Amino acid sequence: MSHTGGLDLADTEWRIVSVDGAPAAVPDRARLGFERQRISASVGCNSMGGDYRIEADRLIAGPLMATRMFCEGPGWKQEEAVGALLAGAPKAARNGDRLRLESSGHNLEAVKLP
Repeated sequence: MSHTGGLDLADTEWRIVSVDGAPAAVPDRARLGFERQRISASVGCNSMGGDYRIEADRLIAGPLMATRMFCEGPGWKQEEAVGALLAGAPKAARNGDRLRLESSGHNLEAVKLP
């Protein structure tokens, strides 16, 4: 039995293209990565990561550890949004090379990296 249910994200890396409908503030550094049981995320300043699993169509992540560098501007707002999103057991929908996460007022769109 796979721990990921029907949505297999293991060993994939994604470029975050938008957070809450706004383009990624630091597009060349906005990433979401999945190993077999670990998730990592960054929108350009701090990075966060921890364990994850898929239950039905929800991504259950955490507890997440994050680096604590001082950041400001739109990247900081997006970082807070992504942290809240991942902590909120978002619905995850994958359509080929596109991934959408959605929870508690936040959403994220990402494109799979080769």
